[in-house]
Amino acid sequence: MSQLLPIMFAGTGSDVGKSVIATAFCRIFLQDGYHPAPFKAQNMALNSYATPEGLEIGRAQAVQAEAAGIPCHTDMNPLLLKPSSDKTSQVVLNGQPIGNQGAYDYFRGGEGREKLRKEVCAAFDRLAGRFNPIVMEGAGSIAEVNLRKVDLVNMPMAIHAGAKVILVADIDRGGVFASVYGSIMLLTEEERKHIAGIIINKFRGDLRLFDEGVKIIEDLCKVPVLGVLPFLKDIHIEEEDSVAMEAKQHQAQEGKVNVAVVLLSHLSNFTDFNTLERDDRIHLFYTNNTDDLRRADIIIIPGSKSTISDLMEIRRNGVAQAILQAYHDGKTIFGICGGYQMMGLSVADPSHIEGATERMPGLGLLPVETVIGEDKRTVQTQFHFLHYPTLCQGYEIHMGTSRICEPEEHDSPVQPRDASSVQTTPSPLTTSADGRTEGCYVNDRCMGTYMHGILDNPVVIDHLLRPFDEVNKERRMSGHATSNEHIDYATYKQQQYDLLAAEVRRHVDMAKIYDILTP
Repeated sequence: MSQLLPIMFAGTGSDVGKSVIATAFCRIFLQDGYHPAPFKAQNMALNSYATPEGLEIGRAQAVQAEAAGIPCHTDMNPLLLKPSSDKTSQVVLNGQPIGNQGAYDYFRGGEGREKLRKEVCAAFDRLAGRFNPIVMEGAGSIAEVNLRKVDLVNMPMAIHAGAKVILVADIDRGGVFASVYGSIMLLTEEERKHIAGIIINKFRGDLRLFDEGVKIIEDLCKVPVLGVLPFLKDIHIEEEDSVAMEAKQHQAQEGKVNVAVVLLSHLSNFTDFNTLERDDRIHLFYTNNTDDLRRADIIIIPGSKSTISDLMEIRRNGVAQAILQAYHDGKTIFGICGGYQMMGLSVADPSHIEGATERMPGLGLLPVETVIGEDKRTVQTQFHFLHYPTLCQGYEIHMGTSRICEPEEHDSPVQPRDASSVQTTPSPLTTSADGRTEGCYVNDRCMGTYMHGILDNPVVIDHLLRPFDEVNKERRMSGHATSNEHIDYATYKQQQYDLLAAEVRRHVDMAKIYDILTP
């Protein structure tokens, strides 16, 4: 195939759809016989993923690599910022944490900032030597003029790469003319030379109604509008940001197994629950409302970037007590990563990795003690869940180690009212292919694990839903369609990438795109 120039999808702002559009083009180029790869110099997200080498990148680039049909690699996202507070983030460089840094110091870092620039440019150069084309993604707004000198991810990166930049604007939020025109006009003359086209995203209704708008934008900006994309409601691509959770904060629903994910302040890896959303036996919702939690059948305490802080918060707002009461009443409590740590007897932070608090008592649901350390474990894993022979897939990203305590080391963990579900001896929840064990299983209604992606495995979901077989039986008898057919989530994602690519092809002038990218 002929060599194409890199293409960058930059935005008029955050959450305009850059990630999803970049995913679409990764798939389109793959379908057209090219060997594409995604690239985002700097990502800020709590949703991360482990590469096959056991390193960490932003989840969005892992998704884009999957759409491109290749394994993810740290060169696709060499710099990842994981917020731990409003002003501080963990800095992950080339897949490994290099420490925490305040926002002011990070963005005004002088010599250190230039070292990061060299690292991200080197990562791009390595990637460009192996793949064709590189599908780049900007961050936030392309025209943050106050950050121009320290920007690593938008126009300086595009200029280094010699990329053609497509500006993406979200018409659904309003002000599309001002956002497009203003973004372009705020660029320098050199930067404007790299703007090759515009895509208007998230249009609701008859697209023909915006024909005049297209002409107005082209006349104003002297840049072609390459397409107007409709608001995609029925195509499901894993989201990068937690903005998507806002639509899922609703109450329990009759006739299904209600699964509540505790809405933590520093919730991470919310993609752990995507498969549950597709299971029609389940109604999934996010909440920190104590009444809603009590009405749930299963409560999941998710991952957290700041476990001790979130543990203190759920004690303050009454969520911790609601979880304990729900367990006492016979409900199922399941913890993942930070949530698993919170379910234990204590979380210790002797090195002050998360903050000043050195030790915090946990919820006492699991006989587990956790110590947060400086070493981060990032690994993709094949494992067995409990006694089941099925080989499952997952990944770990955490900075703590947890151990199951002997009975003489602690008082008995909290027990539910339904004593029939009690196992006298806690045991590990998963066993990896190499014999390593992790997690803790007390009984069918109380368990925790470090394994992200564990709920993508049908055997795990079926085990969690087994106590609620009567709910689904009654629902079927009442005429509601309930399917126990398992969702092959890997196949489902591939289908969604193809649907996304087809929709983008339908509304974007691909002939012009290829013309723009031909040297």
